[in-house]
Amino acid sequence: MPMNLSQTALQSRPSLVVSIVSHGHGALVQRLLEQLARRCADSVRRVVLTHNVPEELILPPSEVWPFELEVRRNQAPMGFGANHNRALSGGSEHFVCVLNPDVILLDDGLDPFDALVAAATPSGVGCAYPVQLDEEGKVQDSEREVPTPLRLLQRRLLGRRETRADWVNAACLLVPRSIWNALGGFDEKYFMYCEDVDFCLRLRLRGLRLVRAKARIVHAGQRASGRRATHLVWHVRSLFELWRSPVYRQAQQLLTSASAGSSTIGTP
Repeated sequence: MPMNLSQTALQSRPSLVVSIVSHGHGALVQRLLEQLARRCADSVRRVVLTHNVPEELILPPSEVWPFELEVRRNQAPMGFGANHNRALSGGSEHFVCVLNPDVILLDDGLDPFDALVAAATPSGVGCAYPVQLDEEGKVQDSEREVPTPLRLLQRRLLGRRETRADWVNAACLLVPRSIWNALGGFDEKYFMYCEDVDFCLRLRLRGLRLVRAKARIVHAGQRASGRRATHLVWHVRSLFELWRSPVYRQAQQLLTSASAGSSTIGTP
């Protein structure tokens, strides 16, 4: 039976797999999946949902999802990078997306993944990311400079603003499959923090760009490291791991040089 034009168009679109890791975020994940089903059925081919802790099953809105939903359940909790690496390994989609469970898609009638894929497609782009807003609509500081002890102190104590986008957080990060595979995904020595810093710095060391797409999301989460002692320990430990790494030393030299060509943070 011949395909109609709409079927042909869908098959010709770049394919995308989304990885979501839930740490007991059941209600947030349910909301996010339902938004993906309503808004992104044409752009998202597959969603891999990893339950890092025991929780209830996610229910489809009408008995079936418009994308393939693959559910994984860990016998023991794993780190951020390890979970996403396993979820995104072995697939055939053109693009992979790491997506936090506390992300909300804006109700503006647009599919944010169309803009993300468009931004990540040109040669020389390592990843694409959206503008992140908080629940009050304020732009969040998701774009950062290479972190140094001094910059972190200035940021915490003096409210210093970042001026370059050397790395971006991984609340929503879209990467061409070929680049994701070439880098081997996230470095799993980082258990819960700095995986995104290391990943972006490795992209930059390969001469690849981080591109802000014409897409916006709401990232409702707050940093647990500021509220929980365990997360604070993980955060500090990851920072020291980062600062000792060859990737960090090489990237700091590259991105702080006058000829680095780092992206300047602008007003979206």
